[in-house]
Amino acid sequence: MSVTETLNPSRDDFSELEASLVDRQDFEETVVTGIITAIEKDVAVIDVGLKTEGRVPLKEFSLPGKPAELKVGDSVEVYVERFENAHGEAVISREKARREEAWYRLEKVFDKGERVEGEIFNRVKGGFTVDLGGAVAFLPGSQVDIRPVRDAGPLMNMSQPFRILKMDKRRGNIVVSRRSILEEDRAEHRQEVVKELNEGDEREGIVKNITDYGAFVELAPGVDGLLHVTDMSWSRVNHPSEVLNVNDTVRIKIIKINPETNRISLGIKQLQPDPWQGVAIKYPLSAKFSGKVTNITDYGAFVELEDGIEGLVHISEMSWVKKNVHPGKIVSTSQTVEVMVLEVDETKRRISLGLKQCLDNPWERFAEEHPVGSVIEGEIKNITEFGLFVGLNEEMDGMVHLSDLDWNQAGDEAIKEYEKGQVVQAKILDVDPDKERISLGVKQVGSDPMDSIGELKRGDDVTCTVTAIETGGIEVQIGGSDGPKAFIRKSDLSKDRNEQRPDRFAVGDKIDARVTGMDAKTRRINVSIRAREVAEEKEAVEQYGSADSGASLGDILGAALKGGDEKKD
Repeated sequence: MSVTETLNPSRDDFSELEASLVDRQDFEETVVTGIITAIEKDVAVIDVGLKTEGRVPLKEFSLPGKPAELKVGDSVEVYVERFENAHGEAVISREKARREEAWYRLEKVFDKGERVEGEIFNRVKGGFTVDLGGAVAFLPGSQVDIRPVRDAGPLMNMSQPFRILKMDKRRGNIVVSRRSILEEDRAEHRQEVVKELNEGDEREGIVKNITDYGAFVELAPGVDGLLHVTDMSWSRVNHPSEVLNVNDTVRIKIIKINPETNRISLGIKQLQPDPWQGVAIKYPLSAKFSGKVTNITDYGAFVELEDGIEGLVHISEMSWVKKNVHPGKIVSTSQTVEVMVLEVDETKRRISLGLKQCLDNPWERFAEEHPVGSVIEGEIKNITEFGLFVGLNEEMDGMVHLSDLDWNQAGDEAIKEYEKGQVVQAKILDVDPDKERISLGVKQVGSDPMDSIGELKRGDDVTCTVTAIETGGIEVQIGGSDGPKAFIRKSDLSKDRNEQRPDRFAVGDKIDARVTGMDAKTRRINVSIRAREVAEEKEAVEQYGSADSGASLGDILGAALKGGDEKKD
């Protein structure tokens, strides 16, 4: 080409240049196939077309853990970032080409839910990095295996399947799982193995893991069954480690297979005879046996009578007198005790036992030593709204009801005179060993005031002593100091209304009154001065005169009083 042609390009030259620029724009940010034209030290020179070359480090052609195997003339795919830089070379990348190719391939795999092959090549925080044939993915530590992996060395740099869990091309993030693949394979394998198993089969297995609630036993590679702690032995097992160790070979029985979940329930005790069969015959009611305390709870203690047979001693059956104490203060674990059979339910597999029934009954002994009617002395342990609790010895209390505190005073008033710690005397009214109750009476220690009045009846006149002056009347004591008390209402203090005043009496005054009523149930005696005065007036009128004789009431009463005096003379 001449200088003139160079300085003055033709229309065709402009067209060719324009086409070249369009082609270059199409090349950028795409993957193209280039030819290796030279290998210089650690880079490969690649012709990407349109008379343009670029350079790529050899390490971008090597796979993790493997050197690059390249030679001049090889065709390779590279990613064109920019068609020409300041040096007139194309900016290309083999790594990005592989990544673009891989993302395109992996997106199809992810959409279809298929597996993808990859190699674990490095450990990072929280997991590992995996090469998926050009794209690097993250494998979380929890997704490496079904069980925790202590040494991942054997899994490194080997081709194996993974499941893509998440893809984010904008951020360049891919998360994969090896565990899901293993679980799928195990599930398929498990399903095939479970089809060959039947409920009731007896097999040998290896203990793979022990938990608080049981043990997992491997029946076949990848197929486990749960041996629950309650199915290990007919006897009580507090923890599976008491019976089994990891890697133990055990003989088990398949109890149940869940067809939906393929879960297998296993048992060891089912290989032995059921000790509960015929238990009611072996342990008849009221029979006594020795057993070992195996467990203590808030509500009682379990006692083992033989291997696989336990009974419950309820807290109410542990002691005759200790009612508000924890069972652990009465018996201890592994202690041998004598118990009585109280109830047997073979269907529910329950035996109720009694501990106190094998001990001396202090209630019966107390009844023998302290018959009804005897008087004892004790300290008030507690005061309640219905009475007093009096300590009889270190173990037993008796109760004094409100109605048994005082003969004359109401119980709710009488109880105010007592306080905790006070020593009182009481009479034994009743002892009930079955109900574990002792009834006491304080007022019964003294004589009944009602006994001192003899054959008192309505209409009798009595001499009373004033004991209290109140607004509504006066309180009096009939007979002597041991007599019953009564209350004379204001209206009964006199026949004369002007004399119906309580303040005209004084404590200690002696007065005569007439009995107007008696109630044996309430132990109440009603007396009246007015009734006596009315009766005396009537009697005087009948004896010494009448209204027809013309004599005044004063004359009649005067005559009656004079007659009375003459009789005294």
